[in-house]
Order: sequence, then structure tokens, then C-alpha cells
Amino acid sequence: MSQVNFDAMSDAELKRYFLSNRQDQAAFQAYLDRFSQRPKSLIASPSDPDFDAKIQAAIRQKLESSRSSQPAK
Repeated sequence: MSQVNFDAMSDAELKRYFLSNRQDQAAFQAYLDRFSQRPKSLIASPSDPDFDAKIQAAIRQKLESSRSSQPAK
């Protein structure tokens, strides 16, 4: 079996590869490592007066991003 270069894959390519090769523990570890290295963004703190609005905006943005990344039917 040939070695797969996970570092050369984009995030989307690595995710597709992992989902198609779920038995590949190295792919799973590479995906987890890449995911854990991403900077964490703070949407709102619990004391933020606009907490609900910021959370709702973040959810809408994530849904729109997810819809735009899906192939057209």
C-alpha cells in the first residue's frame, strides 16, 4: 500500500479521504491534528449583552457556509 501524503491535501480533501477510508487510523489522526491546530474563535462571552444575537448570527453564517459548499443538485 502506498503512503498517502495528508499534508498535501486541503482540509476538504482530507475530510473526503477520511470519510471514504474510515479504517485508516493515520488519516483519522491527521484530521484530528489539523482540526485541533485551528485557532479557536470566540463568538460571544456569557456576559455579552448581545449574546443571543451573536450566537444566532454565527449559526446562520455556518448554515449558509454549509449550504454554499454543497454541490448543486
